Amino acid sequence: MSEPTGAARRRGPFKVGDQVQLTDPKGRHYTFTLEAGKNFHTHKGSFPHDELIGAPEGSVVRTTGNVAYLALRPLLPDYVLSMPRGAAVVYPKDAGQILAFADIFPGARVVEAGVGSGSLSSFLLRAIGDQGMLHSYERRQDFADIARQNVERYFGGPHPAWQLTVGDLQDNLSDTDVDRVILDMLAPWECLEAVSKALVPGGILCCYVATTTQLARTVESIREIGCFNEPTSWETMIRNWHIEGLAVRPDHRMIGHTGFLLTARRLADGVEPPMRRRRPAKGAYGEDYAGPNADGGTGR
Repeated sequence: MSEPTGAARRRGPFKVGDQVQLTDPKGRHYTFTLEAGKNFHTHKGSFPHDELIGAPEGSVVRTTGNVAYLALRPLLPDYVLSMPRGAAVVYPKDAGQILAFADIFPGARVVEAGVGSGSLSSFLLRAIGDQGMLHSYERRQDFADIARQNVERYFGGPHPAWQLTVGDLQDNLSDTDVDRVILDMLAPWECLEAVSKALVPGGILCCYVATTTQLARTVESIREIGCFNEPTSWETMIRNWHIEGLAVRPDHRMIGHTGFLLTARRLADGVEPPMRRRRPAKGAYGEDYAGPNADGGTGR
């Protein structure tokens, strides 16, 4: 049985073509690709790539300036934060939430719109494996080119489960029986009709938006279309901690707001979503709002 795509690049001694992440004594990272006969240069001296080729991961190398660097393969979260960018990347904290709460499983059939620089595509492909299907749509050719280069650099070549289409999702979507749809775009509400036809009953729609106005409009549009359950929305933030002896405190900097996530599940055809029981705040829908039962319980 052959190894999954990219697995051989994640284990064993360092080989020519592997990416290496060096960590200096101050915790700073430097990433490069191993090439025979080349040298890695820093302001603290240099060392030959050949010194790492064939060495086990977790080795320590010293530059001509006698500065020690720890050599490891970059993790996928490290890789996506250092990859060349055409558009902003989906941060690892959000990609992890998408994989968990959109329930991305091996063999899943996934549609993604808004490829950007290929960050989320890389996470999705590693989760679905070679037997899954990821069809990514990107409006801009230049973004698509950068994303393809980044994904193929990580996996060591084209991934058999990936198809990349340049164009609008709502105009080009031809996939059917899709398990999951991930929308990372300015106006996800424009694609709801198209993705609702592609998703299987019980399938999950996951949207990643940047602002509260986008979030509100997306949630209301999902409620209006009437073929999804009540959407759930949230954001995540990460705060590291400094630990040095008895000095245990939160770091001064943190990864705060990067975007909002929301998920909703496709209902069976012909089924109406259950009536919402939560009473909205007074004035939440404006003066013309007539109550939670005014429009069949949709809240409009």
